[in-house]
Amino acid sequence: MRIELPKKVNCIINRLLENGFDAYAVGGCVRDSIMGRIPDDWDITTSATPIEVKKIFQRTIDTGIAHGTVTVMLEHEGFEVTTYRIDGEYGDSRHPNSVSYTDNLLEDLKRRDFTLNAMAYNEVKGIVDVFGGMEDIKHKIIRCVGNAEDRFHEDALRILRAVRFSAQLGFDIEEKTKKAIERFSKNLTHISAERIQIELVKLIVSKHPEKLEMAYETGITKVILPEFDEMMLCEQNNPHHLYHVGEHTLKAVGYIENTKVLRLTMLFHDIAKPRTRKTDKAGLDHFHGHPELGVEMTRQILKRLRFDNDTLNRVCLLIQYHDVDIMNTKKAVRRAIHKIGEEYFIDLIKVKRADILAQSYYKREEKFENLLSVEKLYYEICKDEECVSLKTLAITGKDLISLGIKPGKQIGDILNELLAEVIDHPNRNHYEYLINKAVQMKEGTE
Repeated sequence: MRIELPKKVNCIINRLLENGFDAYAVGGCVRDSIMGRIPDDWDITTSATPIEVKKIFQRTIDTGIAHGTVTVMLEHEGFEVTTYRIDGEYGDSRHPNSVSYTDNLLEDLKRRDFTLNAMAYNEVKGIVDVFGGMEDIKHKIIRCVGNAEDRFHEDALRILRAVRFSAQLGFDIEEKTKKAIERFSKNLTHISAERIQIELVKLIVSKHPEKLEMAYETGITKVILPEFDEMMLCEQNNPHHLYHVGEHTLKAVGYIENTKVLRLTMLFHDIAKPRTRKTDKAGLDHFHGHPELGVEMTRQILKRLRFDNDTLNRVCLLIQYHDVDIMNTKKAVRRAIHKIGEEYFIDLIKVKRADILAQSYYKREEKFENLLSVEKLYYEICKDEECVSLKTLAITGKDLISLGIKPGKQIGDILNELLAEVIDHPNRNHYEYLINKAVQMKEGTE
């Protein structure tokens, strides 16, 4: 099989070959090329030491020199070139205590995580596949290189990466690899929250976010997201639902577009249901207050996993309003847009749609009709440029100051009162009307 290497990658490999060293594209870029996917980046492995690499190329950066990696710069573009290496003992379930260089490609490939990531390629030798990566790709299997327990003992992050690759590629995890995940999942406690976050996001924005259930079955979520385990054990005996909370959540995640904020919102929108579940005398379950508690729990979880504040705030806002009914009138929709925010309202519509799709058929048609009406009204409001926030109100704080109102709370109170009136009566958003109204309000407070 021939892989079309980018010109710059081929240039680096050929320069190393011309200088008497081995060199190959390696890892994920080879895997993706074989599968017909476009690689995100291209890694190169070589028998040349970092010092030898630096002598061959004019511009290099010591990005990971301690582990044998040098970034070669070609026309302002960087490519990581790593020397064949053998890892020493892993003392922290993540990083080797030492590395040593080798001139044997096989030794380098043996230390990699999964067979589909342990292949190399150059145009001279073709594909080097000593661990059956091509065969595993053919049969859609995630399998560790060599002994799975050894690979996961070395680097616990590989445990979560196995499920992430399964979700991204739609592959199954080979049985011995899966059993090793179950045995070593507790070692994920040694992995930083930042690394867990990266892998979790890649998993849930993948084509198969439902693979998160495998993380539950193998004990991974018990370590990194125990709140999810609670959802997987929480029934919903209610006509609006036909799945338990965990399954409803997994389906809702799959029904929304694969952006980080929207997928995280669906993952956590019902996170508090297990802790708010009450069963009435008729045997029906109710979850009053779950959005409010869900915001608190989600905030704690996202902080624990070191998410940025913007992501945290946007996800929590959508969770806060995900269960709020919006009447299908223009006045009600304008009020909702003002409360939720113009930039977030259409995302809330998407959240509500995914939530409904993951529920039972009870009143589904009625729910969708109302949601569709609300969405249509939203676009009408946008098209007519109706005022829903202070930034489109026909007067500003400066206008009020010109009336002799001192800067401070009074200006804010007047503007908000005027805005509330304009939201209910869009035709009143005119400077003359609002300035006269402001004068009356000012006089009424003197």
